[in-house]
Amino acid sequence: MEKMTSLKVNCWLQWLTGTLALLSGVPAMPVDVNRVCMAPSAAKYRLTFTGQWTQTAFPKHYPLYRPPAQWSPVIGVTHSSDYHIWQRNEYASNGVREFSERAEAWTLIKEVEAAGERIQSVYGLFSAPAVVGGTGQATTEFEVYARHSLLSFIVRIVPSPDWFVGIDSLNLCEGDNWIENISLDLYPYDAGTDSGFTFSSPNFETIPQDKITQITASFPSHPANSFYYPRLKHLPPIAKVSLTKIKNNQIFSLPIQPTQSNQIPSGNEIDGSLINTPLDCEVSVWSPWGLCKGQCGEKGVKHRTRYIHMHPANNGVACPPLEEKKLCIPDNCV
Repeated sequence: MEKMTSLKVNCWLQWLTGTLALLSGVPAMPVDVNRVCMAPSAAKYRLTFTGQWTQTAFPKHYPLYRPPAQWSPVIGVTHSSDYHIWQRNEYASNGVREFSERAEAWTLIKEVEAAGERIQSVYGLFSAPAVVGGTGQATTEFEVYARHSLLSFIVRIVPSPDWFVGIDSLNLCEGDNWIENISLDLYPYDAGTDSGFTFSSPNFETIPQDKITQITASFPSHPANSFYYPRLKHLPPIAKVSLTKIKNNQIFSLPIQPTQSNQIPSGNEIDGSLINTPLDCEVSVWSPWGLCKGQCGEKGVKHRTRYIHMHPANNGVACPPLEEKKLCIPDNCV
């Protein structure tokens, strides 16, 4: 009986969607009836973005000046399932390219507005201020409706070639209820438009453009990459976002911090403030052997050297010897 009732409801939803589309003169969009939000009215949320980009958690190439570690403003949208501001394993739009490379939001905002006018998939566009530092918070508020119950946002990592953090299509509705609060760890993504390896790399356009990928401790697998930590299984979270549903009569106040019970498991069980990522020493290859120096008729000595690329940090592996010598026959003897 329950199965028949569910089938009737699904059929009714599909018919209603098609009817409304015909009445409005707009072709019907496919509807995933399993994700239809049945929550009453609208919901208002407070979003708190928290930067956790510290020198102890991310010691490699940590930017201290020109510019120091910081975050761009948050650009977010509430939308339906037929829209994505960005999507993993898909190509970044021109707006996402400009925002992830230079934190310029104009083209991205125009793309969002166009999507809202063309397919009516976007309900609201919102922003939060920049965080001037690797750590800190930015807070804003936004509304969602049953038809537009998904949240997406993007924040540029500054400085970086084209790296960002964000969320794609988080559904704040579960059946006929709005989620009360939720907290998510955030990890870096590469927009696929610039091939720089380090935070302060000069502009190096990726041709042809790559798809958006998540950056991990081992990908890209190049020692020069600023997020390359081969001893780690997973990167620590570089930021987090907390979302709290605001009651109708609640006035604006400081963000409510989520408890352990309402956080989504992230695989990182350590407090962000206590993370000390070990950074091993990195050295160059050996130089060629120098000339053999010594007195004729006696053994001479020649040297070769190497230099430090990266000093160790947080109990990482110490640097090996930087000079080596061996016995030889002096070059000035026949």
